[in-house]
Amino acid sequence: MSKDNVVALSSPESVEDPLTELLRSGAKRLIQQAIEAELADLLAQYAGQLDEQGRRAVVRNGYLPEREILTGVGPVPVKVPRSRGEEPVVFRSSLVPPYVRKARRVEAALPWLYLKGISTGQMQEALEVLVGPEAKGLSASVIGRLKREWESEYAEWCRRDVGKNRWVYWWADGIYSGLRADSQKLCALVIIGVNERGEKHFLAIEDGIRESTQSWREVLLDLKKRGLEVPPKLAVGDGALGFWAALDEVYPETRHQRCWVHKTANVLNYLPKGVQPKVKKALREIWMAEDRASAHKAFDHFVRTYQAKYPKAVACLEKDREALLAFYDFPAEHWVHIRTTNPIESTFATIRHRTERAKGCVNRNTMLAMIYKLGMSAEKRWRRIRGFNYLAKVIEGLKFRDGVEVEVNSKTDDSRNAA
Repeated sequence: MSKDNVVALSSPESVEDPLTELLRSGAKRLIQQAIEAELADLLAQYAGQLDEQGRRAVVRNGYLPEREILTGVGPVPVKVPRSRGEEPVVFRSSLVPPYVRKARRVEAALPWLYLKGISTGQMQEALEVLVGPEAKGLSASVIGRLKREWESEYAEWCRRDVGKNRWVYWWADGIYSGLRADSQKLCALVIIGVNERGEKHFLAIEDGIRESTQSWREVLLDLKKRGLEVPPKLAVGDGALGFWAALDEVYPETRHQRCWVHKTANVLNYLPKGVQPKVKKALREIWMAEDRASAHKAFDHFVRTYQAKYPKAVACLEKDREALLAFYDFPAEHWVHIRTTNPIESTFATIRHRTERAKGCVNRNTMLAMIYKLGMSAEKRWRRIRGFNYLAKVIEGLKFRDGVEVEVNSKTDDSRNAA
């Protein structure tokens, strides 16, 4: 490694990852300061209370043995102080747990810092907030090294074999950021899949052009080339026609489920604001119905109620009736997951919010590498979907009606076969 790629530290000892070392030392200092301030507040509360000998009732009493807290930048040693006194007061830090939860996300924060450095040239200033004045040794070449590492890691991830698992459900969406390149808004085509064990993983984060059929076709064909031969049982997405057209070409056996969140937003766009709350409630009665028959009944009632006055809103809803109600043919335990593209929306809401604040230009590779890093960080916190034990039955092709497995009458089947 050249000198340009090393952060100048005060210690003469070499470190494997200078940036991580800086973050770790800064995290240790911040955690310790937070704990000490919390203890000081506790002692101040009891400063006026004395024991029978006229001494302060609650005093400091050294430290507990040093222990390491696992954070996103590695283990950080922390010494928690103790209190002593006749009062039944025990010092318990309430600041450390919240900080630890944030510290696990320091790794996810680095792409944002990098993005800020690219757009405003304030990377060093941003890092100083985290790690203090030691960050002044951080050179532009180190930031360049980070960029190359992320892009290399992302490129390798895009070549991995995805056929080792059986993917049952997909969520697909196009993520438009506030970033621009070549006078166009940058878009990432994203697919998240659920495997047979109920685990959610990113399958694709690819560059796209306005969610066109060709762009989605390339994404799907690449997945097939990398081993995803067996089609998913159900794909969930918004109304972007490009994805559905490409899906029908590459995986024609896959069922379609339109996202109710996107559909609701699309319908409301055709309505005046004063009517929207009432209409939104009526739409919810459709997709929250206990069974398909009740959903159709609520659907028909919506059409009759709003057809005359708001025909465009009704047409927007009616054209996707079957695709909106496909989830009724799958286990009820899975409905909360497959009615919307929420896994993608919730993961990338922050990305949209942050990138819209970046006024400068950034190339497509940088954006995709950044989204990849943030996505991988989010993926670590995902839980398995509810009712994952039903996934095996979905894979086997067992039938579900209104979320309940359809019992097969073997005697009836045998008689029919005999006939």
